[in-house]
Amino acid sequence: MVLKKITGRIYDIQGFSVHDGPGIRTTIFLKGCPLHCPWCHSPESQAFKKELCWMEIKCVGLEKCGLCLDKCPKDALSPGKKKISDVTKEEMQLVTINRSLCDDCGACTEVCYSKALYLCGTDYTVEEVMERLMKDAPFFEKSGGGVTVSGGEALSQPEFTIELLRECRNKGLHTALDTTGYVNYDVIKEVLPYTDLFLYDLKHMDSETHKKAAGVPNERIHENARKIAKDGGKLQVRIPVIPGFNDSKENIDAARKLCAELGDAVETVQVLPYHRLGSTKYQRLQREDPMPDCKRPSDEAIDVIVARLKSYGLNVNVH
Repeated sequence: MVLKKITGRIYDIQGFSVHDGPGIRTTIFLKGCPLHCPWCHSPESQAFKKELCWMEIKCVGLEKCGLCLDKCPKDALSPGKKKISDVTKEEMQLVTINRSLCDDCGACTEVCYSKALYLCGTDYTVEEVMERLMKDAPFFEKSGGGVTVSGGEALSQPEFTIELLRECRNKGLHTALDTTGYVNYDVIKEVLPYTDLFLYDLKHMDSETHKKAAGVPNERIHENARKIAKDGGKLQVRIPVIPGFNDSKENIDAARKLCAELGDAVETVQVLPYHRLGSTKYQRLQREDPMPDCKRPSDEAIDVIVARLKSYGLNVNVH
């Protein structure tokens, strides 16, 4: 009965994930994050609330549908721009959303048969998620994989995340927690017994620079990493490489220094080159991409960073 009462707000459940910990994994993505990194590839993860998204490519046009216009109780939907259909090659008129009127109620999604309009964020009980996870258990067993709880910041929904990881442990599943580390350590300490591996980001080593970009300083993040290591936790340190932001020799060396301080708690360091995959998600939310001109770092630049980290004896890989 307890499991049925605890719910978490999830925006995706991704099976066959191979980059969020060892082996084949199923990753649970929770909504809500205290950081607002401009390079975030999942902007739909930042807000805890359910959010209306619109995929232009799926919209069939008002001429063939238009049911959403009358369904919206706030009159937030209206005829928008026209374009030539990629399928029929005919001119079609799309819908547009007035975000100042929209309250993300989702009424329009109920009549959008093409699923161009959809709500991002679904409330699940721990029991419902466990039913989904156990279907993938054979893949975990054969590959040495397991379950990764991610976000957003999964520890922003602490009760749900702790109970979910506890149930995974009870079922004998390997567990990983992808966290920003920006949370009260009492929460981390409570989840520590049920977490086999922490996926832990180091975004920038200078606190003021970190705060300007992500909205929060980094002292708590670094101190929590030290506490996890001291309390016997294992870490996969992840360094997202953002050109012109944190790819300098000085910043990489500072990250290396902290990894060395954490000692054997660091199982591996994962270098994550910036990519543009999140740009379409900003479009779905009708939000401006905060980094429209940023490009993926070159392979040569990544090789230099990897070599520098490896020269200090760290186990490094690139995602």
